[in-house]
Amino acid sequence: MTDKPSVLFVCVHNAGRSQMAAGWLRHLAGDTVEVRSAGSAPATTVNLAAVEAMAEVGIDITDQTPKLLEYTTAESSDVIITMGCGDVCPVFPGKRYEDWKLEDPAGKDVDAVRPIRDEIRTRVEQLLTELRPTV
Repeated sequence: MTDKPSVLFVCVHNAGRSQMAAGWLRHLAGDTVEVRSAGSAPATTVNLAAVEAMAEVGIDITDQTPKLLEYTTAESSDVIITMGCGDVCPVFPGKRYEDWKLEDPAGKDVDAVRPIRDEIRTRVEQLLTELRPTV
């Protein structure tokens, strides 16, 4: 990893889980980590329930847009966290991979998204403690 590690969060639509994870990491790490997110089949907008759930904890993700997972983005990331993107995610030797089994917030209201948001926060906090020796 470089002096500033890069973390890529990937899910299918890049509209809920990966956007919330990226929002948490930006919030908790500041500019000490390069945060990226993408999807294997990106939606047109970020999930509104995810936006609302994150706003409740003071994190604004309204400026984010779903992005297509690109080979070069994955290749240049130090850590790749997948959240249900399946076999679409490219694998590169020497990268750290984690697959987070998380419920998909698609089609759920904010009450159902809050527990997903909170589980993502816990996982991001753990990831950050593991990255801190290099941060």
